[in-house]
Amino acid sequence: MIQKFVWFAVAGGLGTLARYGLAGFVHRINGESSTWGTAIVNLTGCFVAGMIWMLFENRWTVSTEIRTLVLVGFMGAFTTFSALILETSELLRTAEWMRAGINLAIQNGVGFVALFAGASLGRMF
Repeated sequence: MIQKFVWFAVAGGLGTLARYGLAGFVHRINGESSTWGTAIVNLTGCFVAGMIWMLFENRWTVSTEIRTLVLVGFMGAFTTFSALILETSELLRTAEWMRAGINLAIQNGVGFVALFAGASLGRMF
């Protein structure tokens, strides 16, 4: 069990470093105030997550542990946006249109509300 946590910590650390490196590179090109760093990370994360997902499904035989380590550990640390898109695409693939819409609406819409609620609470302290 401890070994699993260590592997997830390593994968998450590498994903974090990859995110920091890519966003930093984009910010150096476009300026620190640009939102392009985050956008490029999120879009790259979605592309890579989709590609890896299909390779694991159709080309490479890997254990559930490796699949989870790569998609949750590394990619989850690289960008959780890719996880949102992967999960929503699975709902769309299985024709669960309402759940997909609700998932996007809650995570995006309520996410903004939660951000501003947290900011308001933070200002009070």
